Amino acid sequence: MSDESLVSLACAVLTVSDTRSAGDDTSGNLLAQSLAQAGHQCVRRDIVKDDIYQIRRVMSDWIADPEVQIILTTGGTGFSHRDHTPEAIQPLLDRDIPGFGELFRQISYTEIGSSTIQSRAFAGSANQTLIFCLPGSNNACETAWSRIIREQLDSSQRPCNFATQFKQREEDN
Repeated sequence: MSDESLVSLACAVLTVSDTRSAGDDTSGNLLAQSLAQAGHQCVRRDIVKDDIYQIRRVMSDWIADPEVQIILTTGGTGFSHRDHTPEAIQPLLDRDIPGFGELFRQISYTEIGSSTIQSRAFAGSANQTLIFCLPGSNNACETAWSRIIREQLDSSQRPCNFATQFKQREEDN
């Protein structure tokens, strides 16, 4: 594989919602379609209730699965009493990527103003699996994907990207 060839990543999409089903999971669909358009595969997909332990069950399985390299979650990152994604996933992380949440809120400020302070979007890694946790709105998912994640999963993005770390991991095995 040349350095310039696309690194196709094995991804998973988890929708955290008490109301969505497979038939109306618009933000999950948006993320899965965006991954496919960028040349990645969506190898796992699920919807769970906004419950700490249900979220952790799915995330733990995916983090332990050697076939899953990237996990995108949508939903449960707000500030209401029903939003539990950060509490469920952050204890599972080995490392935080603080710049993701900071940059997401900076970009979101231009779109939704001070309401962005209620977003608890974050990213990190666990067991060499990269995890991005996004708000549940289609607009927020589109912003995160098109303005941050797409470039960072693109092996041609310079000066650095996350995709080449996975290429290197595959070559080391």
